[in-house]
Amino acid sequence: MTLIFEHHIKLDNITNNSIDVEAITALTALFDSLAKTDNTLSKAQLKQAISKGALWLTRGKHTQRLRRLKKPMQQGDELHFYYNETVLASEVAEATLISDESDYSVWYKPFGMLSQGSKWSDHCTIARFAQQYFTSERAVFIVHRLDKAATGLILIAHSKKAAQALSSMFENRTTNDNSLDKYYQIIVHGNHSINEQPQVITTEVDGKSARSTFRCLTYDETKDQSLIEVKIDSGRKHQIRVHAASIGLPVVGDRLHGIADNNESLNLQLCAVSLSFICPITQQKQCFQLSEALRPQL
Repeated sequence: MTLIFEHHIKLDNITNNSIDVEAITALTALFDSLAKTDNTLSKAQLKQAISKGALWLTRGKHTQRLRRLKKPMQQGDELHFYYNETVLASEVAEATLISDESDYSVWYKPFGMLSQGSKWSDHCTIARFAQQYFTSERAVFIVHRLDKAATGLILIAHSKKAAQALSSMFENRTTNDNSLDKYYQIIVHGNHSINEQPQVITTEVDGKSARSTFRCLTYDETKDQSLIEVKIDSGRKHQIRVHAASIGLPVVGDRLHGIADNNESLNLQLCAVSLSFICPITQQKQCFQLSEALRPQL
């Protein structure tokens, strides 16, 4: 049976006559408190869970993930420990650095890697991978997201200023000044080459307007599958997958919007392959392309 539990400690309630509360470390406080429950874990298990992002500290009005095992506690501190055995055991392929632009970096996010973590952990996220990648650890801020099942290009900002500027660019994208262009490639079931080229799809997604442009790159008659380039002018959740399904050509590997009786072994064939924009920090044109080897292969 998978072990899942939450454990919360307020240090006002911890008394130890032999040492001051301020001398208690995060690891000691958590270990001693858990020892009084049915969810006892060894210190090695605690260390591993904490390294993967399972422990949070609330000090005053501020709550943040805590990884420093020997961090001294203060009177009034609260520790929040979230243990999910399955989540903590998860593994994912490494991301690939495409370009380091100092204020931000561009990465290839592999299948299964999350954009951001949850209260349970963040060890399988692009944010944590980027944070640990550089010799001198940098701050990381998520600018935009890719679904867990999707692959491709993703930006990570390394300062609050860069994060605000880049996030605003994504949120306020326009179709007139070409300030931001995002292209994807997908493999779908069926022959898209018989449709109008390019095909503009404006089906609403979750009741909100959405616009995608599909252009067939090639069709494999043997597999009855098409490789399609997609440009999106809006960023609705699962937009490409919904739009592909809406024209009867579901994305291969899409178990949510695809073929109902789906026995496919392939992962979702949806990849962000190109990203170009006027950098709001330098005002220079930037264009990042994914190599053919990392793109969907028909």
